[in-house]
Amino acid sequence: QVQLVESGGGLVQPGGSLRLSCTASGNIVTIVSMGWYRQAPGKQRELVATITNGGLIKYADSVEGRFTVSKDNAKNTVYLQMNSLEPEDTAVYLCNANLRTVISLTYDAWGQGTQVTVSS
Repeated sequence: QVQLVESGGGLVQPGGSLRLSCTASGNIVTIVSMGWYRQAPGKQRELVATITNGGLIKYADSVEGRFTVSKDNAKNTVYLQMNSLEPEDTAVYLCNANLRTVISLTYDAWGQGTQVTVSS
C-alpha cells in the first residue's frame, strides 16, 4: 500500500503564490508519474499538472505559465509552485501517483487533498 501526504495549502490573496508538496511512501515498486488534480465545489475533478519519472510534463491550459510542477525522484516527492493565483484556482488540490507493480500492473494512488483558497 502506498500513502501520499500533501502539504502547503492555505489562504492567499489574488496574485499571490503557494507551493504544494506531496511525498509518496510505502510499498513502492515503480512510480510512473506524479502530479496534481483539483476539485472545486460543484465541479468535476480536473488535471492541474503531471510529471513522469522521465520528466515529461503536462499542464492544464488554465494554469500554463503560472504553475510549475517538479519532482525529486530520490525523495518520491512532487511539488507544485503556484504563482499569480486567481480566485478561480480555489479548490481542494489532490496529489496523484501512477504506480507500477512487480507484475507490471498500473494503478493510481491519491492523497487526502489540501485546500487552496484565493481570496482578498
